[in-house]
Amino acid sequence: MRTTILASLLISAQLAVFGQGAAAQAAPIGPKFEVASIKLAAPDEHFMFGVRPMPGGGINAANVTLKLLIKIAYGLEDFQVLGGQGWIETARYNIEAKPDSPVGPNEWKEMLKNLLADRFQLVFHRETKELPVYALVLANKDDKPRPGMVESNEGSCAARDPSKPLGPPGTGQPPFCGNVLGGASILTATAATLGDIAPMLSRTVGRKVIDKTGLTGKYDITLKYTPDENQLAMMAPPGVPPPPAPADASSPSLFTALQEQLGLKLEPQKAPVEIFVIDRAAKPSEN
Repeated sequence: MRTTILASLLISAQLAVFGQGAAAQAAPIGPKFEVASIKLAAPDEHFMFGVRPMPGGGINAANVTLKLLIKIAYGLEDFQVLGGQGWIETARYNIEAKPDSPVGPNEWKEMLKNLLADRFQLVFHRETKELPVYALVLANKDDKPRPGMVESNEGSCAARDPSKPLGPPGTGQPPFCGNVLGGASILTATAATLGDIAPMLSRTVGRKVIDKTGLTGKYDITLKYTPDENQLAMMAPPGVPPPPAPADASSPSLFTALQEQLGLKLEPQKAPVEIFVIDRAAKPSEN
């Protein structure tokens, strides 16, 4: 499973701090990987990157930076991670880690937090800052959803089995309920709420997107758009130039496509956003 890489978003030092988080902290006490191999990725390894959960609770990570690992472990977007030296965004690692015995399907993130503390010596604190955000709202108050967003029919998707690793459904099976997928010029969702697609939009526009539509249904969504240079840069793996613009640039911009295809729009606002501040980190020894 591939994980979308985000480009850095510089945050102005003049943004107001609304509340200081707790004192510097490492990972919480909890389950740990029994064995973890960490090696530098080869310079020419760019074709695949991300973290893949494995059966039993292990992980297989390829071409991952420390910043990406932090975002995955703590459920953050790129613009929420500040601090650290330049290598946290450029040094890429291959990691294989396993627990001593099988664990639940969601415990690997807690074990990843402990791996970051143990092997990368990660120490951090949290702050809350008022930052520019986008509110996802109806384009017109009385507007109905457009053809790109239709209410999902019951039985049109398959429930994901939490005991099985993440991955696509088997051949001939319907898509998983709640699936949200994004590419360089398309976003699709199956039986998803608008709150479900907000994080994918956040990754694309580089700001937190908050669902304020008031719509509570589940929808099948297809959004096609032409990304701009900044959006392309956010999709590039670490150390790799942004992908070229799509050959067919006939689709509208993301902002226009949202309004024309889904009847929605992104409205600039400001709101408190939690920030993860790196106090200390060190490159791990290979093994």
